[in-house]
Amino acid sequence: MTVTLQDVVLAEPRGFCAGVDRAIEIVERALTRFGAPIYVRHEIVHNTYVVNDLRAKGAIFIEDLADVPPGATLVFSAHGVSKAVRVEAAQR
Repeated sequence: MTVTLQDVVLAEPRGFCAGVDRAIEIVERALTRFGAPIYVRHEIVHNTYVVNDLRAKGAIFIEDLADVPPGATLVFSAHGVSKAVRVEAAQR
């Protein structure tokens, strides 16, 4: 087995894709507009630091719509939801 050295080039600047940036911005805008708490279905990004920061600001991440109090503000994850989930959320 031969081992060769390779260069690793890191792009600058590094950051989130546009969809992740938008998802974070939507949750932050909801917190500003409606105040804490707001409920977010699923963690909107796969980044513990971002999720914990949003939690500290008042976002509550849930998996089940039954965990959202009636009339509360709900934000869906960046990954999308089915029509059935949107209908169930609207009924709450």
